[in-house]
Amino acid sequence: MTRISQVSPLVRLAAASVVALAVLPLSGCLYAQIPVNVPDGDGPDPSPTAIPSEQPSGDLPSSMTFADGADIPASAYIQWGDGFVVDDGWKIVEPDDGNGGWTYGTVDDTCTAQFWQGLIPDVPTVAGDDSVSSDAMLAVILGEADAAAITPLSTTGGFSYQVGGNADVENRQVLGQEADRQWAMAARAFTATGVGLYVIVDCTGGDIDATMAEVIDKNAVVIS
Repeated sequence: MTRISQVSPLVRLAAASVVALAVLPLSGCLYAQIPVNVPDGDGPDPSPTAIPSEQPSGDLPSSMTFADGADIPASAYIQWGDGFVVDDGWKIVEPDDGNGGWTYGTVDDTCTAQFWQGLIPDVPTVAGDDSVSSDAMLAVILGEADAAAITPLSTTGGFSYQVGGNADVENRQVLGQEADRQWAMAARAFTATGVGLYVIVDCTGGDIDATMAEVIDKNAVVIS
């Protein structure tokens, strides 16, 4: 299995456009920027790894709730598995950039899925609390200075764990919409290792819910 270096810090990212978060009601309007590029610096190998077939080893929790994150060894390696590499329904839009990010798109050009993974020293994480830290990660990505502004808008969801077809890695998610464009962002911080990962699904005319479900089903979080 190819391993991907986790050396890129997550910093405030450049924005493609400004959209309003569609998680209401709120007092006032909260706007968020969708990042399109990750920061410069050393990063992963030229291509993401394929999803392995093995189940979690005996040293890892059998599930990966936010609480389970505290039981990950500090030396554990965490990365996305690439379930789209041989999927005819998806194509590479932006190849692995060497900084922890790459983007796939649906072959009908209605949706994209932007992946990122790496170290998160610029995120104000709380040791032992992956839920709060995941909200902090979303806040940094969205350009919010205070994670408290994101927490009321976020919901808890799940990524696949080790292999596709489950939702055993708890994550935090936010949604947005502008006209016929919809997006969904999901992130997980692992405070035991100082690593985070996220995916942003962005659709114009496509089914955002079905697309995000497919992304989660086919692209597992691999921990070894």
